[in-house]
Amino acid sequence: MTQDLPLDLSDEVKHALDRGAPVVALESTIITHGMPYPDNVSTARAVEAAVRAGGAMPATIAVLGGRIRVGLSDAEAEALGRGTGALKLSRADLAFAVATGRDGSTTVAATMICAHLAGIRVFATGGIGGVHRGMESTLDVSADLDELGRTPVTVVCAGAKALLDLPRTLEYLETRGVPVVGYRTDRFPAFWSRDSGLPAPLRLDSAAEIAALAAAQRRLGLGGGVLVANPVAAADEIPGGEIAAHIDEAVADAVRRGIGGKAVTPFVLSRMLELTGGRSLRTNVALILGNARLAAEIAAASAG
Repeated sequence: MTQDLPLDLSDEVKHALDRGAPVVALESTIITHGMPYPDNVSTARAVEAAVRAGGAMPATIAVLGGRIRVGLSDAEAEALGRGTGALKLSRADLAFAVATGRDGSTTVAATMICAHLAGIRVFATGGIGGVHRGMESTLDVSADLDELGRTPVTVVCAGAKALLDLPRTLEYLETRGVPVVGYRTDRFPAFWSRDSGLPAPLRLDSAAEIAALAAAQRRLGLGGGVLVANPVAAADEIPGGEIAAHIDEAVADAVRRGIGGKAVTPFVLSRMLELTGGRSLRTNVALILGNARLAAEIAAASAG
């Protein structure tokens, strides 16, 4: 590891990496922008517990005082969850937070970058960003997609967030050469829903097969990551036909209020919480826990 990197690993994470044990990176935007307090902190802790139960070491990533922290203490997670001043960091502003000594939570793109710097190959999140609706006029495309095309980290998610233009998101991923794998499904999931109405480009049915795919990608020098789309459990999903009207209303509200860029997803998630009477939050928690468990299996298969 390069000595001059502003990178601090917790003792647990460092010990696990040094002995080649499985490690799973976790993002911190769920703590600062994804859920209300105290659900944000309790969910972050439950996700870490799910990774541990799967036999891997959790490594929640954030930037604190300009230092990239890989593995947060309970006190650090609590401070992030209670606070309001943390930046939402992607590739474009990660270096800014480091240079100015700021605090920030990491999106999918920033978490991938930091995980790769730390030597972590597997990352669990809720849903990735993608091509936003109306992209032809706004040019709003999440940096997550380009990061998947360049950074060799396997990302386990419940598909792309359903508020996005999902056909264009899949097309963009194909253009960037990203393998998109449906885990035990032929359908591409859409975050709260198991089926977006779109086919999954690839299918694999075990963590070992996914680990083998990522290893083959590295051996071939193809670069970039692997996207694993793990549908939320059937008992926890909100079917697409049921939630579509709520998504349309939340997105329309964002447009009416002039909300754009990074602020769109947190606003829509918050609005969905209201529109579904809290049901979207329960599904959100269920899907991230499922992704954490699968990521731990993949990390263990990769380390074995």
